[in-house]
Amino acid sequence: MPRDGSPRILITRLSHVGDCILTLPVLNALRARFPGAFLAWVVEKPSDQLLAGHPALDRLIVLRRGWLKRPAAVRRLWRELRAMRCDMVIDPQSLTKSALLGRMSGAPRRIGLARPSGRELALWLNNERVRASARHVVDRSLELLVPLGIVGPKVRFDIPQDVAATRAVDALLAASRLSDGLAVLNPGAGWRSRLWPAERYGQVAQFLGREHDLPSIVTWAGDEEHGWAKCIVEHSAGHAIAAPQTNLRELAALLSRARLFVGSDTGPMHLAVAVGTDCVVLHGTTRPEESGPYGPRHIAVQRFYQSGTSRQRRRADNLAMQAIDADSVCETCHQILARQPARPESRAA
Repeated sequence: MPRDGSPRILITRLSHVGDCILTLPVLNALRARFPGAFLAWVVEKPSDQLLAGHPALDRLIVLRRGWLKRPAAVRRLWRELRAMRCDMVIDPQSLTKSALLGRMSGAPRRIGLARPSGRELALWLNNERVRASARHVVDRSLELLVPLGIVGPKVRFDIPQDVAATRAVDALLAASRLSDGLAVLNPGAGWRSRLWPAERYGQVAQFLGREHDLPSIVTWAGDEEHGWAKCIVEHSAGHAIAAPQTNLRELAALLSRARLFVGSDTGPMHLAVAVGTDCVVLHGTTRPEESGPYGPRHIAVQRFYQSGTSRQRRRADNLAMQAIDADSVCETCHQILARQPARPESRAA
């Protein structure tokens, strides 16, 4: 470490959106411990939308998917990483691609996860491997900072506020007459085994509207999810509308206005947690204690865990999700809303 105590640190968490959000506490903990440090992050699109302009970040290097297959891009990246003269790399992803970036940087200290969290060539490319004991991804990633003397830091996300996104969402809510409160329903998920039937989301929207006078807006990404959003609206008895297409910053602004988020273990859920929205999260092929909503204010619902390797769980059917009935989700929503003020003030994203 430099004599002035201000190291140059590179974070190599490339993807996915949810995992990048869960790594933000690492960035904030580093900034709190080393106020004068140079902090950089290498990330793949589209997660860069949530990192650009982050107050704790000095530099963001954005890669397009497939960069490793383009020799010219790799050479340019190698020169860019070397020019930063980093002292150390923090590798929360701890897979071959992320660890390779650390090695390319030339940093003498490359801290990653040991088995079983660390995998592939990362176990050889990282020269300091931490055997994490924590279960949740957030806490496990923060254990990478223990060799730097950072133990038990305050967990902060600090999603950057985007003025244009905030204005767009304010206009949407005003036009839809949702400014006095809303719930966000998100039916999409990265794995098909994490999907919950759209008709049941519609039942939840009916419950929220009738029992709590709380309208719902359904968020989506892509044509297939847009179809699910329309199905939810059709089954909501007039208590839900479909959101327009949103980018990640607009989604963050929308989630920050919500009293409640309902969805599965996916990026938008972690974004809802990061902007301070209470969450009801449905789990099937993932465990709440590992990748569920972080913090005590949220509630996870799971009937049983559909086990297997990561590949097996990704390719599985969604039997564990289908085992979750709509009435149980409605009751969980009621538990969260009952402890909230009737109409909390809007929060900034």
